[in-house]
This record gives sequence, C-alpha cells and structure tokens, in this order.
Amino acid sequence: MDTMTSTKVVAALCGAFLVFLLGKWAAEVIYHVDGHGEQAYVIDTGASESAAEEKEPVDFGPILAAADVAKGASVFKKCGACHKLEAGANGTGPTLHNVVGRPVGAEPGFKYSGAMASAGGTWTPEHLNEFLTNPKAVIPGTAMGFAGLKKIEERADVIAYIQSVSN
Repeated sequence: MDTMTSTKVVAALCGAFLVFLLGKWAAEVIYHVDGHGEQAYVIDTGASESAAEEKEPVDFGPILAAADVAKGASVFKKCGACHKLEAGANGTGPTLHNVVGRPVGAEPGFKYSGAMASAGGTWTPEHLNEFLTNPKAVIPGTAMGFAGLKKIEERADVIAYIQSVSN
C-alpha cells in the first residue's frame, strides 16, 4: 500500500469519527433532559397533598357497630380467593376463622412470611382495619399481594362478616 492510499484511509476514519462526534454533540444539545427549565404542564395526582395532609384518626368502633354483615359477605369474595373461613382450612393465605383476637402470624399449620411472623401484636378489629387499608404499608415485606380496601365501610363490613361466621 502506498502512502497516498494509507493517508486516504486514515482521513476517512478520522472524518467518520468527526461526523459521529458532531452528531453526538447535536443530540446532547437538542435532547438534554436537565436543560429545559420548568415543566410546561404538570399532572396533579394528589400524591403531594395526601402526603402533606395529616389524617385525623377515625374512631372505628361506631363504624364497626353499624357494619352490614350481608355487604361484608359480598366484599369477602375478594378475600375468599386466598382465605377460608373454616377452622384449620388454610389456603394460599391462613384461615380467617377466629382471626379477631388471634396473635399476628400464629395460625397453626400455615407458613407465614418472615415479615408477618415477626410482626407481633394481636388481630383486633382496629388492627385489621389498618392492615386491610394497605397490607404492604402496615407490614412491609408481607407476602400478601392484596392492594387493600380503600373504603372504611367495606373494611368494617368484612370484619363484621368474619366475626359473624367465627365462634
């Protein structure tokens, strides 16, 4: 290969590299994420407001006293996919027979997740209400994949139903 041919090859490679670098520089200038300033349109999800607001504690006793057992049976269908109400009948989740008053993570014959087994405490109606609102927030690491019941009346209805079919 003579000197002129090798010079042309090196010049072609350098030219291609230069075009590549100029393209990269232009893309950085055009599509740079941090350089555009404030957002033109913000979608309000309400997450900042709900986090900022302090929720006033609600007395669950009167709501539970006014609960509708028939509606609770309907709401329990969401729970019934994993939980049974017969004594000792564990499914994907532990039996909910006599769950009120039972220690958390203590149903014999059911293998709980580490988070649930070490949670401690007792299942009172108030604790069940809190747990059913958002299980993963109350006991982080729980294997329960349920998103929770958002309405306090639904939670009261299902707790009243569970109590009505237990001893």
